[in-house]
Amino acid sequence: MAGSNPNAKPMNLTLNVWRQPNRNTQGKIVEYQVKDISPDMSFLEMLDVLNEDLLRGGQDPVAFDHDCREGICGSCDLFINGRSHGPEKGTTTCQLHMRKFSDGDTITIEPWRANAFPVNKDLSVDRSAFDRIIQAGGYVSVNTGGAPDGNEIPIPKDISDRAFEAATCIGCGACVAACKNSSAMLFVSAKVSQLALLPQGQVERKTRVENMVARMDIEGFGACSNIGSCAAECPVGISLENIAILNREFLAAKAVSNNLA
Repeated sequence: MAGSNPNAKPMNLTLNVWRQPNRNTQGKIVEYQVKDISPDMSFLEMLDVLNEDLLRGGQDPVAFDHDCREGICGSCDLFINGRSHGPEKGTTTCQLHMRKFSDGDTITIEPWRANAFPVNKDLSVDRSAFDRIIQAGGYVSVNTGGAPDGNEIPIPKDISDRAFEAATCIGCGACVAACKNSSAMLFVSAKVSQLALLPQGQVERKTRVENMVARMDIEGFGACSNIGSCAAECPVGISLENIAILNREFLAAKAVSNNLA
């Protein structure tokens, strides 16, 4: 393994893993033992080792979501020892290394817990509710033909920086899993803020926030109570300031809206 420490002592771990055949079946915690785990492994590599052991024993492997394994795609949505993505701040599960744990540890691994994120199987959840929220308003209208290139529109650096910071949201759902109300406000606010701050997003500015908030409610996400656990567990550091921006945008839109719902 590239960059591994040859002097690192392998670990033996106890894993309490949520197993659930499908969304219509009751799940339960099942205990497994994994041995000779290198501290230089990523958390997902450790799960790969578990699944190899299960397959060799003729058992069904543990289903979990993953793709890039580079902290970019946001699909590695695991609840580890009661925390979204595990114990290391600002880190996705795929970038979490086993050196954060100790030999003999017991690790509890669960899927995101939210009505809007139904479990597909084991640790894999359906996060398509986020996609539908984005579809409700996360786009911009532009004139075709002789329209100027977007990069030619002057934008103050502080504005572009704030929009970029909001755009770093990877849509993993850690904010929802960390929130006691399963609120999606941090996710939605990041998407709304990103476009509301930029000149390209002004055409749909008012309808966008109305439609996305309405879709969020339809999907069954809870209300925000400003506890801040969402921002504390966000792996890319999305700020609570975006929720304040979302609230202002929503009130401004409702003040002139024909939709009184």
